[in-house]
Amino acid sequence: MTETLIIDLYTEITRPWCLVGQFRLDKVLAERFPHLAVKIHHHPVLLLAGVPATGLYIPDLLRSRYGITDPKVAFARPEGEARVSGLEFDLNRQLWAYATQPAHALILAASERGTQHRLAVAITEAYFLGAKNIGDADVLAGIAADYGFERAEAHAIALDPIQHKRVEQEAVRSAAAGVRSVPHFIFGGRNAISGGRSEDEIALHIQEAARAQVNQHL
Repeated sequence: MTETLIIDLYTEITRPWCLVGQFRLDKVLAERFPHLAVKIHHHPVLLLAGVPATGLYIPDLLRSRYGITDPKVAFARPEGEARVSGLEFDLNRQLWAYATQPAHALILAASERGTQHRLAVAITEAYFLGAKNIGDADVLAGIAADYGFERAEAHAIALDPIQHKRVEQEAVRSAAAGVRSVPHFIFGGRNAISGGRSEDEIALHIQEAARAQVNQHL
């Protein structure tokens, strides 16, 4: 029996490179490793502290934090890289960043239901492609209802300060593990890469981790 390859994936939902990274990971696995047994574990990274319930206007954030006065400058590269992999999205459709603790809380809870990666992708796509407010418990409950949750249950998890604290503690662990940029991938507990990596780079690290795992058991 082939041992399952564990892929640890560290993301912050409102970062466009995380959408691209998740899309490329799924594409590479489906196209190049269709018979490889894989389990993807998601870990939260929190990059914006104190986001108000109304959200933060991204053009203002880019101006104040990075001195970027034209958002198209920041949007061009992730949009272009996404198109290379067959994913079309327009960052001008979603100009608000929201608190991600509620969404991360549901993603962590989904691990016990076997739907974690699919839910994480669904929430990320709802944010970027659907321009949804993924800080809103009603929005999250509607998404999570398709991934093993009752709406009322998902709504409660999204609002629960104890679950938010759990997310924050996990994010501290992510930082302590050396995660400085997202997406951050660890393949088989050994091969780590970060940022906007190509499909070929992702595939190479999957192949190396899978080979190392086989060799370990010979």
